[in-house]
Amino acid sequence: MAGYSAPTRTVVAQLQATELAMLSRYGFNSAAFEHLQQALQAGRFSPAHNRLQEPIEAAPAAAIHAWPTSADAELIARGQAAIDRGEVAVAVLNGGMATRFGGRVKGVVEVAGSKSFLALKLGELTRHRRVPIFLLNSFATEADTRAHLEAHRSFDLSPERLHLLTQHISLRLTPEGDLFRNAEGQVSYYAPGHGDLLEAMAESESFAAFRRGGGRLLCISNVDNLGATLDPKVVGSHLHSGKQMTTEVARRLPHDSGGAPVRRHSGRVEILEGFRFPESFVMDQLQAFNTNSFVVDVEAIAQARPLNWYRADKKVGEQPVVQFERLLGELTHFVDSHYLMVPRDGPEGRFLPVKTPDDIERVRADVQARFKL
Repeated sequence: MAGYSAPTRTVVAQLQATELAMLSRYGFNSAAFEHLQQALQAGRFSPAHNRLQEPIEAAPAAAIHAWPTSADAELIARGQAAIDRGEVAVAVLNGGMATRFGGRVKGVVEVAGSKSFLALKLGELTRHRRVPIFLLNSFATEADTRAHLEAHRSFDLSPERLHLLTQHISLRLTPEGDLFRNAEGQVSYYAPGHGDLLEAMAESESFAAFRRGGGRLLCISNVDNLGATLDPKVVGSHLHSGKQMTTEVARRLPHDSGGAPVRRHSGRVEILEGFRFPESFVMDQLQAFNTNSFVVDVEAIAQARPLNWYRADKKVGEQPVVQFERLLGELTHFVDSHYLMVPRDGPEGRFLPVKTPDDIERVRADVQARFKL
């Protein structure tokens, strides 16, 4: 695994053989870990460190492009043709820590009838016979996902089309920067964010084969956003833009949190995560927010991008811990992006996120309508 670096003596001295084996299996980045640990211990990585210090403003209206309509028939046809020619692949983000559904892996949870998130996301793609699928798991979701796929072969996806990838692993720290262990003396592993997708794709021989075979685009979405299906309108809009990346944004409502497109002092429009906004920024001025759905040219993915690490304060039981994560939306800092305002609801709604079990009931009717259940 290209992202793996063997733990240094400092880390090795604190870990048992089984722990070292776990880290080796899932691509532990020892160099990054020790750099971040030392910064935390030296007091250089307080929670405020995440916040951007420069002035920013909401992305101007001219930077956000309208959803295609039936009048854009040529654009839509261009997107459909790219899909039909096998130039488009799909990546589904199915990693994380499986903590919000009572320890169950979200992808295998039933959403409507007997259909799970994965059944709906993957089943919808069976009609696109030339579209490869890359499913990004974590050490916490990998086993249950494989078992679910094996038990539901009705997905009708051959091994030549469905490629399972696994994101990296890291270790939680105490707020002081020491290696965290729980009351039983066990270390606490975690998956360090969906920014891992870039390295996982770059390390994938299946993705390399897709590129060699004429693959051009990768459509990316979360497993829990059932609105983000493969759509020729999105693909066509991306191709028409001439940019290397398209970011789907939706109309922001007062309760929405998370990332949003902003204009930096350099004039560049990029996605800024919610925890990075300056404290003085008035969030109500934002008209759009990031849905974490993207289209990216394969050549942009193949290039190494130095995504930043950000501090996340969590709890294991009642104990405070610190973990560091990288986020996929930060790719917009390196790659000029086209921002597409997508419908968040209705027949073409592309934002149906399910973050907690309570959200399932809220979106069930829309999901049933979308997938004709």
